Amino acid sequence: MRRLVKPSAVRGVISAPPSKSVAQRAIAIASLANGESVIFSPGKSDDVISAIQVCSDLGARIETEADKLIINGGISTPNNTLNCGESGLGIRMFSAIAATLNQPVTLTGTGTLKNRPMGIIEQSLQQLGVDCNTTNGTVPISVKGPIARGFARIDGSKSSQVLSGILIAAPLAQNDLTVRVENLQSKPYIDLTIDVMKKFGVEVLNENYETFTVKAGSRYIPTKFAVEGDWSGAAFMLVAGAIAGRVKVENLLLTSKQVDRAIVEVLMQIGAKISIFDDGVEVCKQSLFPFHFDATNCPDLFPPLVALAAHCKGESRILGVSRLRSKESDRAKTLQEEFAKLGVDIKINGELMQIFGGKVMGGEVQSHGDHRIAMACAVAALAAEGEVLIENADAVNKSYPNFFEDLYKLATNPGI
Repeated sequence: MRRLVKPSAVRGVISAPPSKSVAQRAIAIASLANGESVIFSPGKSDDVISAIQVCSDLGARIETEADKLIINGGISTPNNTLNCGESGLGIRMFSAIAATLNQPVTLTGTGTLKNRPMGIIEQSLQQLGVDCNTTNGTVPISVKGPIARGFARIDGSKSSQVLSGILIAAPLAQNDLTVRVENLQSKPYIDLTIDVMKKFGVEVLNENYETFTVKAGSRYIPTKFAVEGDWSGAAFMLVAGAIAGRVKVENLLLTSKQVDRAIVEVLMQIGAKISIFDDGVEVCKQSLFPFHFDATNCPDLFPPLVALAAHCKGESRILGVSRLRSKESDRAKTLQEEFAKLGVDIKINGELMQIFGGKVMGGEVQSHGDHRIAMACAVAALAAEGEVLIENADAVNKSYPNFFEDLYKLATNPGI
């Protein structure tokens, strides 16, 4: 699908989409709880749809009613391969969950997930006594449990998702389960996992983000759970307000464990006018000063930050480039290539990305199948010198299916 975005001021109020990160965790955990749970506002992103299908294939009974899911938990060996779609969290989380079963299970994915490295899943689950094998370091992945050993040491420098998966599966292990993590990045994502687990009745002992323990005999308790708004998706709309007008995003929890709420810090740096409400944030264009920000623990903020930096006259600097190499695309390279088509110079030096902003031209760009690249280019286009045509714009369905509808609703240019 191609989308054309014309230069336009933006003004209005939208509601943040449900957080796919929170929803996937809640759906998986509810499927492990014996009894009926209700998940409110799960959203309809591709990743959430994939999580629902995987849990259904694992034996959970899931009904969709209006804006909620009714989940009767309990899993068993599936009759078919589990397809996690393009969800990196999904493949890492469900590999660990499937490893609690004592029969072979195969997991795979589609699109960009086929090229993402999965060796860390293999290495981590094997330490727990699981028969786990990837296909030359990628999907498909085969696992055969149970989780018979109670200790693993994993590298947390590239992703926290494997740790999240193991922690979520831990209550179904045969013994107390302890994971020792070296160089853990994205600690707030682990806070998010632990928080959702706690709401379903399971405690995780966290010792300085280095050692995590879940006691044997812990059991998930069915519950009613409301999925909060997504700061990752909201970040794009807040940036839209900062560069092109005034935008209020509702359905945002200011005390959220989601690390991408840090977008507010950057918007304050550039001189935007920020108003904080009980239910959200409003951003008004005021100044556009260059900024420096360390995104090592929040790599998903890179794309909206690049869109923002492209309009800040001067050099902005973002740290944490290595966290972008194994996303839906090599995001560092993709951002550099696609924004160059819009006249924005981006240099990459080790962990540092330098964006030389001030003017964005019109042009044609490609999402590379990456939802956040499509959204970044669309937002940057709002204050560009000309129209921007985005190829494969339907990649936004992975996390924010209504992204373009919300963007067009805010635009004051009726031709956008």
